[in-house]
Amino acid sequence: MKSSVRNVYLFPYILWIALCVVAPIALIVYDSFFDIEGHWTLENYEKFFTPIYLKMALSSFWYAFLITIFSLIIAYPTAYLLTKTKHKQLWLLMIILPTWVNLLLKVYAFLGIFGMFGLANAILETVGIGTKQILFTDFSFVFVSVYIFIPFMVLPIFNALEEMNPSLVDAARDLGASGWTTFRRVVFPLTLDGVKAGCQAVFIPALSLFMITRLIAGNRVITLGTAIEEHFLVTQDWGMGATIAVFLIMIMALVVIVTGNRR
Repeated sequence: MKSSVRNVYLFPYILWIALCVVAPIALIVYDSFFDIEGHWTLENYEKFFTPIYLKMALSSFWYAFLITIFSLIIAYPTAYLLTKTKHKQLWLLMIILPTWVNLLLKVYAFLGIFGMFGLANAILETVGIGTKQILFTDFSFVFVSVYIFIPFMVLPIFNALEEMNPSLVDAARDLGASGWTTFRRVVFPLTLDGVKAGCQAVFIPALSLFMITRLIAGNRVITLGTAIEEHFLVTQDWGMGATIAVFLIMIMALVVIVTGNRR
């Protein structure tokens, strides 16, 4: 009886997974075997392993790696300081709050900030550096991406730090460990699951960015996400776009497996 009741409650979840996860992936895989004229072919998969698309894949990995590393460097100390502050929940809310704002609005805000007559160049003029071309550069792309993804890195690390037993840190100090040794041998290993979860939450979506590359990087940064958008919306080669998406899904699954919890 209990088993049948459990299956009833499980049915909506299975239905949602089937309709919103399995079916779209199956459709993408199906479309990847057709060329632009609708003929069945394996040419799309052969084309993906040409230097052009392999360079895009490498570029996607590189920028996703940079975004993840910079997000981690900023988010870990931030999360650690949050756990030590008096009104930690309020400060955490302030970090989460920008995620409630539409992504497109945030990107357009940075178009104004990094523009030739924007706030960033006004500051550079004030300190005597002079006006610089900040928009449409690798720096602006990585900066805006890190800004957008930082909350998704802070949250799992903050939760991991909050769940850590503080008596273990006290024990390490009592045994004569320095602050750095305590962090390296106690704090960081105990919060590694939070770091992995944060890296997943940043690296995976960073692989498929396309809107930021268009607006902030001015197409100077070409990623697999950009190529997918190009094939589906411009060239109308849905087969090639689907093929790239298939490899992107495989890469994302591999990242989840590699960074997953094996305990």
